[in-house]
Amino acid sequence: MYARSTTIMARPESIDAGIAEVRDNVMPQIQEMEGCVGLSMLVDRGSGRCITTSAWQSEDAMRAADQALQPVRERVGEILGGSPQVEEWEIAVLHRDHRSGEGACVRVTWLRVDPADMDRAIDVYKLASLPRAEELAGFCSASLLVDRNSGRAVSSVTYDSFEAMEQNRDAAAAMRSAASKDAAAEVLDTGEFELAVAHLRVPEMT
Repeated sequence: MYARSTTIMARPESIDAGIAEVRDNVMPQIQEMEGCVGLSMLVDRGSGRCITTSAWQSEDAMRAADQALQPVRERVGEILGGSPQVEEWEIAVLHRDHRSGEGACVRVTWLRVDPADMDRAIDVYKLASLPRAEELAGFCSASLLVDRNSGRAVSSVTYDSFEAMEQNRDAAAAMRSAASKDAAAEVLDTGEFELAVAHLRVPEMT
């Protein structure tokens, strides 16, 4: 399974219009494309950072849809007032305790490891990080996307509410520090987001 993420630094006053465009126009269009297994959109209203991620059954399906999606990305960028930044990933892990509901939030962590150590980092995530994350208040699901060539990775953990995410912030930070040390990974950035659009049908991958 593969994923393509598009990050746009939006004007805060344009975010609601961007969400409506992704929900009402982009999602129905992309769901009809062969091999697509869903779409999500994360929004940080404070910074303006918006991340839309599409998931695909195969790398070939993801690449085949790219040309058709280019004008779609440009349109969303125009609405949000920013330039799309596109990244492609392998979905290495996905675990869902239960589906997210209205008000769900996501904590995202960007990491980098030596590409030669990527399998080790994935194992640390599966065997250590994931069981600990499940114990955090309000846990819904978690995923790990990786780029084996560059050594980049991104972890996303979804919670039932902002209150739950706020409550477990310190515990998550301690867990992140321990896991990054075990995986020999460098934490590049973290962010907390509103889950504005959630329609992913990616199966369990652990």
